[in-house]
Amino acid sequence: MKISNIMVSVDLGPAAADRVQLAAGLAQQFGSKLTGVAARPVLGPMPVGDMLEVERVWALEERLTDEQLAEAKALFEREAGQAPKTSWRSAPTDPLAFLGAQARTADLVVVGRQGPADGDAGPMAVSTGGLLMEVGRPVLVVPPGIEHLAVKRVVVAWKDTPEARRALHDALPFLRQTEQVCVVAVGPDAQHVGAEGAAEYLSGHGIKATTHLLRKPEIGPADEILRFAEREDADLIVMGAYGHSRLREWAFGGATREVLQSTPVCCLMSH
Repeated sequence: MKISNIMVSVDLGPAAADRVQLAAGLAQQFGSKLTGVAARPVLGPMPVGDMLEVERVWALEERLTDEQLAEAKALFEREAGQAPKTSWRSAPTDPLAFLGAQARTADLVVVGRQGPADGDAGPMAVSTGGLLMEVGRPVLVVPPGIEHLAVKRVVVAWKDTPEARRALHDALPFLRQTEQVCVVAVGPDAQHVGAEGAAEYLSGHGIKATTHLLRKPEIGPADEILRFAEREDADLIVMGAYGHSRLREWAFGGATREVLQSTPVCCLMSH
């Protein structure tokens, strides 16, 4: 698998510049094109009451949308210097829908973590959970404050499910460059044969991995994975995203939700 196009979500939140720098570094590392994507809906008033006032407020919102999209483009161009080739796409529309549509040409989509302590990135922010459910591409979730991803030590959170298998496959370009890969299964149903099967799959691609079974976790599965990653000084977690969509409401299992909100290291997820 070759990563030819990395797509990064750009907003005006405090973590956006670091996220673009990280994506640009990956584009340089893999020889990929880097595509910046931003969208902002025009948040105008409902068309009721004084129509002249409605039109005035709507025009102000359209101008603000154009200004913020231009600001996002300037941020992208300023921070994407490491990338060998770049492109830009933006529109005055819903950020999630726009990025989901643009990602048809991407091999990897880079977005920011959105935890309770991460602050509000504004109307240009993309819902990470919603994107995972819609995009059909691997998604790299980047916590605030990380501007470089070396990918030397990786933890694979393993469950013998289609989502985990897909994530493991999607992570191959990263795993080929690592110094250490740990395949970790957590919980009383953790199976040695499943983790060993994942390690065997990696071995077939020239990647050596060790297996670890944590059948009696002292804390929840997500926290156990994050604690293991911290203990191993990992810079990337690979895992399947488990959830479903119903009427555009996103519901995830506990481990997926907790990792999305609290991972201190980058996390590559596939659904």
